[in-house]
Amino acid sequence: MDRQFWVMILITIGLIIVDMYIITGIKGASKKWKFPRKRSFIIGYWVFSITLIAGLFASVYMRMNIGARAAFLMIFFLVWIAKVLFLPFILVDDVRRLFLWKARKHNKPEPEFPASQPAPDAIPRSEFLMKAGLIAGSLPLASLSYGVISGAYDYRVKHRTLYLPNLPKAFDGIKLGQLSDIHSGSFYNKRAVTGGVEMLLKEKPDFIFFTGDLVNHISSEMRDYQDIFAKVKAPLGVYSSLGNHDYGDYHDWPSLAAKKKNLDDLKTTHKNMGWDLILNDNRRLKVDGEEIGILGVENWGSMSRFPKYGRVDLAVKNTDDLPVKLLLSHDPSHWRAQVLDYRDIDVMFAGHTHGMQFGIQTQHFQWSPIQYVYKEWGGFYREGNQQLYVNTGFGFLGYPGRVGILPEITIFTLKASADPALKGKLV
Repeated sequence: MDRQFWVMILITIGLIIVDMYIITGIKGASKKWKFPRKRSFIIGYWVFSITLIAGLFASVYMRMNIGARAAFLMIFFLVWIAKVLFLPFILVDDVRRLFLWKARKHNKPEPEFPASQPAPDAIPRSEFLMKAGLIAGSLPLASLSYGVISGAYDYRVKHRTLYLPNLPKAFDGIKLGQLSDIHSGSFYNKRAVTGGVEMLLKEKPDFIFFTGDLVNHISSEMRDYQDIFAKVKAPLGVYSSLGNHDYGDYHDWPSLAAKKKNLDDLKTTHKNMGWDLILNDNRRLKVDGEEIGILGVENWGSMSRFPKYGRVDLAVKNTDDLPVKLLLSHDPSHWRAQVLDYRDIDVMFAGHTHGMQFGIQTQHFQWSPIQYVYKEWGGFYREGNQQLYVNTGFGFLGYPGRVGILPEITIFTLKASADPALKGKLV
């Protein structure tokens, strides 16, 4: 058996031990609540916990639907945050009980604790501490519910300055918009989606990038949304790429021909919307006689479960004369794995991570569980003179909401100068 298996076994043992400790706290939360002490509650608790642990094994060792996997991992993470938040209250209460036990043992006067009323023959749990722990533990689950109600369509426009020292002067000050990860199969509110598109158009970008995952699995998911996204237009064009979900790799097809037709239909959808789908190829964007390159590759992900169809070598063909090259590639892991080897690619634009639809993202700080999977998962990254921007997505997948990491519309202003933050540094 491999090392990963034994690590999973140790994790499982640890989770079970924690559960055994937590359930004693839940049972002691209140003398008045009889249900937590009933056998049916105990059985239900353990069935749910074991199911989560089994699902964790399945997500590691079995081929799961990517949406189901994302939803499960979100639930697993939030449930265990709730448990971790409950743990300190149990520990504090046990320290309190130990202190009282020692005081009794040595016949010392017992200090008064407002929340505790120890019986002569036992030291019960503090009802106050246990209830406070349950309230603290319920906060992540409350945020999960709020994320469905409020976060799923709470679109935010992020304005970014993109510094490109070799940018032709005709492009200085031009505006680029980016959308990513629409996942139309997850939508349930056409009016809200229309509002998000209108927010993008209100910014009046000169050209727009869409960096993949138009659907979850099937091209027909766009049937009710094609007219909405067909409104996404810009004077210098809309350029798009495919994401891992667009190929239908996570759907059971009756034949290879049916799968191919689905992909062909999806490509036709891009065309019908007026989007220029770039597949391992490039375009020349011209303004006032000056040009930059727009390159697009098919999906390429470093993780084994994601398709590797991208060909950067084909995308850069016949672009040696272009002073700036902007690359659309859905998966940010592609940047470090391959794209950095092509030193003349100035910026790669990606999506894919969704910021796991959960975390914290401010101007100066960001955190999400996804960072333990993807080193680059949201915002700007730089390696030497090359840059990467990861858009955390317009739509959602699996969990039908967002907490902290809200749906993103990015507007870049291109500047023909070096980044002031790098002044005096070797890049």
